[in-house]
Amino acid sequence: MNLFETIRSRIASPARLFIVKADGTTLSYGDMLDRTAQLANALVLAGVEPGDRVAAQVEKTVENLLLYLATLRVGAVYLPLNTAYTLNELDYFIGDAEPRLVVCDPAKRDGLAELAGKRGVASVETLDAKGRGSLIDAASKAPTDFADVPRSDEDLAAILYTSGTTGRSKGAMLTHRNLASNAETLREYWRFTDQDVLLHALPIYHTHGLFVASNTLMFAGGSMIFLSKFDADEVMRYLPKATSMMGVPTFYTRLLRHPGLTKAACAHMRLFTSGSAPLLAETHDEFRAKTGHAILERYGMTETNMNTSNPYDGDRIAGTVGFPLPGVDVRIAEADSGKVLPQGEIGVIEVKGPNVFPGYWRMPDKTKAEFRADGFFITGDVGKIDDRGYVHIVGRAKDLIITGGFNVYPKEVESEIDALPGVIESAVIGCPHPDFGEGVTAIVVLKKDSIGDEKAIIADLEGRLAKFKLPKRVIFVDDLPRNTMGKVQKNVLREQNAKLYS
Repeated sequence: MNLFETIRSRIASPARLFIVKADGTTLSYGDMLDRTAQLANALVLAGVEPGDRVAAQVEKTVENLLLYLATLRVGAVYLPLNTAYTLNELDYFIGDAEPRLVVCDPAKRDGLAELAGKRGVASVETLDAKGRGSLIDAASKAPTDFADVPRSDEDLAAILYTSGTTGRSKGAMLTHRNLASNAETLREYWRFTDQDVLLHALPIYHTHGLFVASNTLMFAGGSMIFLSKFDADEVMRYLPKATSMMGVPTFYTRLLRHPGLTKAACAHMRLFTSGSAPLLAETHDEFRAKTGHAILERYGMTETNMNTSNPYDGDRIAGTVGFPLPGVDVRIAEADSGKVLPQGEIGVIEVKGPNVFPGYWRMPDKTKAEFRADGFFITGDVGKIDDRGYVHIVGRAKDLIITGGFNVYPKEVESEIDALPGVIESAVIGCPHPDFGEGVTAIVVLKKDSIGDEKAIIADLEGRLAKFKLPKRVIFVDDLPRNTMGKVQKNVLREQNAKLYS
């Protein structure tokens, strides 16, 4: 079944409130149906057919969310792209995904149109931060009725790119079944109803903001306060009108510094959730003391949506990501052999369930390598399951850095640094950061007679890397620590720089 059909079926009344914008203007579910129909007609006019990819690199707006829904309605595959990606990075994504249509900010149209033309993209349309652009102009002239294209459970609904340790990004293919099953599970597990009002301050170009937050809320038929970005003052202004908020650890550390965060301000709230990066126990404890609410931490990834969650009722234990969600199997195994380990032992986390993606776009060998013969997906995260059944994540097998909720793989940054004049080699690590969870940190070895200039290196990387991937600090050393096999000991570097941002 087309995911949109399920969303439509959960609408109690077309008149029910769907979205409240930061400026106070509103959108009903009936408005959503009409406008997504118009956008769907505009997509068809632009040549989009079932199975085609629709790539969008646009700012967060209500129109951006409606574009995602319209893409579902036409049976196409939605491809959200981080707004921080440079043209250099976009060239790979567009070349790999081969979208029929690219939607971008008007200010980026010329550069993207040239790139898209070289890659054989049929059409480029625009959508700006105020919800205006050529796509919206075309949609405004289109009819408000549209016959949704039937889709099977295994048809693709979206492709989300995740960074690869070799520098080559992988397109995680997500089916209608993947997204629908997870949204329904989370709706039930987190007790969402049509009376809920979700304070939505997350970006919508990744799993957390687009699928976990938006889909779950729509499956409940509830309402959203839709903020273009996280701003502590704006969040505090709307918090008394909401019942739930989904965030990343950065949100909560910043709210804790806000004088308006009190038990009274949170009295109307029933649920705070956190994900995308580990939540410090100190943050969890301080938030509970200040608001009376225990943040519910959960665990997911681009390829699987959500896998585990602390309980709605019961102990929400800081430093854990709770229990496997209903219908999801989680086990701990030896990385190389795949041997399942006893309870309490540390190994790689593997998951299986209707939430787990079928594989990586046009990468069959990589897909095969990431799945066990019995269908379990190898997450690459290292963890354990304690005697109460709580899952603990203790590390990451592939040196993934999670900064402000965004994934950064060191190899990609290292490759750019190593190409700079005067650099012999580099090692990129994540160091504890009070605001971002982890700060991207570059350890650099220079050629003889080269002078280390931290600001110059960071400036040289701008335009080559998205802002969130840029090192916050560059440390110059004579040599990198290595083991007897010559492998750089990043654990030693992390220990040496553990208090860099404290």
